[in-house]
Amino acid sequence: MKIVLLDGDSGREEIFRRLLTHLDVAAATNLDALWDVLRADAKGPFEIVWRDHATAKARLGADFDRLAALLDRLAAERRDVVVTLA
Repeated sequence: MKIVLLDGDSGREEIFRRLLTHLDVAAATNLDALWDVLRADAKGPFEIVWRDHATAKARLGADFDRLAALLDRLAAERRDVVVTLA
């Protein structure tokens, strides 16, 4: 299983870059586009591990909440995706 690691001190652009690069999908610059490529184009199975998510929440604020909700929804819709907030 492919594992994508996200760090708590990463900014929004870095998070997008890591997801897109490690899952080998097309560029996405907003949450709607990110949702589309992760849902339809990313080949599974894969796990997304967001380390030190408490730091990410403090750093990103509302962006963290939106990204975390997107990832939770992705894991709920795709049986081959696991999301872990560590």
